[in-house]
Amino acid sequence: MKRSPNFAPMPHAIRSIKQGLYTAWAVWWFIVPFLLILPAQWAFSKWRGGGGPWVHALNRFWSTFSIALWGMPVEVVRAAPGPLPRPCVYVSNHGSYIDIMLLFKTIPGFLNMMGKASLARVPVWGPLFGNVYITVDRSSAVSRGRALIAARRALAAGQSIAIFPEGRISPRPGAELLPFQDGAFLLAIEAGVPLVPVCMPLNHMFMPDVAGKLRVRYHRLKIVFHTPIDTTGLTAADVPALKAQVLGLIAGDFLLEGAVKP
Repeated sequence: MKRSPNFAPMPHAIRSIKQGLYTAWAVWWFIVPFLLILPAQWAFSKWRGGGGPWVHALNRFWSTFSIALWGMPVEVVRAAPGPLPRPCVYVSNHGSYIDIMLLFKTIPGFLNMMGKASLARVPVWGPLFGNVYITVDRSSAVSRGRALIAARRALAAGQSIAIFPEGRISPRPGAELLPFQDGAFLLAIEAGVPLVPVCMPLNHMFMPDVAGKLRVRYHRLKIVFHTPIDTTGLTAADVPALKAQVLGLIAGDFLLEGAVKP
């Protein structure tokens, strides 16, 4: 019997149904915990006494709970024994919208994020992010300067900071890292704090950044914390070598995983 041109093999149809159901499950357990903690987040974000750490604790709970309900195994690799120094600057690749959630889940204590200004415009959650964390419009020199000043103050107050030096999600995560910008490296050098390279090589396999589409697929996750790099005695002239060192470490993790964009 001749097959119709529109014939789709049943296994493909089954996979599509399963993926659709899993996407619905993941979205449900992303939204519900957030809505439950939203009133407390708003209250703490308006607290003049410094509710940031409380909002972050709620964000960590939300991230940990949601990831657990998604049911994926999460492998955490720490190259250095013992706790990481505080404060420090974490620099990580950026390949998926769940990158922030995985950082929240795996880094203890209050972690101050530096994120793009557009995050503060996301409905409902955006103002919370903008009230607690550091936002930057990378196209504006004034915004970049203000963000660096805020980051220096946070480090001086003992808060670690996480930055995505690529500036945005790579269009080919797992296959290509965007050029690293200088800000995170200059910040660590000027503040005299360690720099911790971080790689999340599989996040894009779980939730790829596909324009106009929400795609979620069950896939294990992994986060690698490399040995902190001491910045004592370094100057701005050392930034290119420092960037190359961190880029090499992160690229090596991708090669180890064979993680290419689906």
